[in-house]
Amino acid sequence: MSDYEWDSKIEYLRNTRDLYYNDDYLEFLVKSVWKITQPVNVVDYGCGYGYLGLKLLPLLPEGSTYTGIDKGTELINTAKEIFARMPFTTNFIVADVETLAIDRKYNLAVCHALLLHLSDAKKLLDKMINCVKDEGMVICFEPHWIANMSNYSVQSYDQSQVIPLGILQKLFEQDTKNNGKDGNIGIKIPEYLSELGLTNVQCRLSDKVNFLDPNAEPQKRQRLYNSLREEGIGGFPGEESKFIRNLMNRGLTESEAQSQYEAELLFSKMFNVDSVLTYAPNMKISFGTVKR
Repeated sequence: MSDYEWDSKIEYLRNTRDLYYNDDYLEFLVKSVWKITQPVNVVDYGCGYGYLGLKLLPLLPEGSTYTGIDKGTELINTAKEIFARMPFTTNFIVADVETLAIDRKYNLAVCHALLLHLSDAKKLLDKMINCVKDEGMVICFEPHWIANMSNYSVQSYDQSQVIPLGILQKLFEQDTKNNGKDGNIGIKIPEYLSELGLTNVQCRLSDKVNFLDPNAEPQKRQRLYNSLREEGIGGFPGEESKFIRNLMNRGLTESEAQSQYEAELLFSKMFNVDSVLTYAPNMKISFGTVKR
């Protein structure tokens, strides 16, 4: 097994991606917003097991191609197995997208939940731009954590009891100051794309809202509950003193860390398959056109 962290999380990735987007909204973007009517060559930075390829290729004009790049050997092997059974032209490369030199031959450069893990996201955005031909596009699907955290409704509880937004906002911002990695990057990408010279820069918001409905068919409800759990929703925060010490090391006061622990502990105790929960991940989809 590879030492790369995400190689051991393939099942997690496969079980949680459908929390983020409705297929009909992605179709709307391809056909009505991006207006892709001719075959395109797509390169996916940090492709994982090819999630974006699975979503986009059926919507793109016939003859489109998809190249996925990821440094996870197991992820790329999984992608090859999946796409070997499909009628699409694909290519998968095991490499670090931050260092790999990529020729300027693509019409679309895309990434999904990648930039938030990088300490220098602008540098990678510049690489993405440089591999796209004139009139091509860069498209980034990235999270906006504080908006994500504000989009919960849990029956019988005030949101502030389980999601202390002020504390989390401070924590996310402090983490970015400490290591450069930004879980709120989704809302900032339009600014970065404009700074890097792209035109027609826009940002859209995924319309997916997950509703854990007690009246839904039991198997459907269980599947959604399992996905939410895998996403970390309602997870047990662990040993109290260790949790608090970790958050204090990341910049919170002891009182703030204690409040966060109590909120997560409450959420973990009350959240079960019979809970009534509404959750919108609030993924941002930013894009712009390359002009040379």
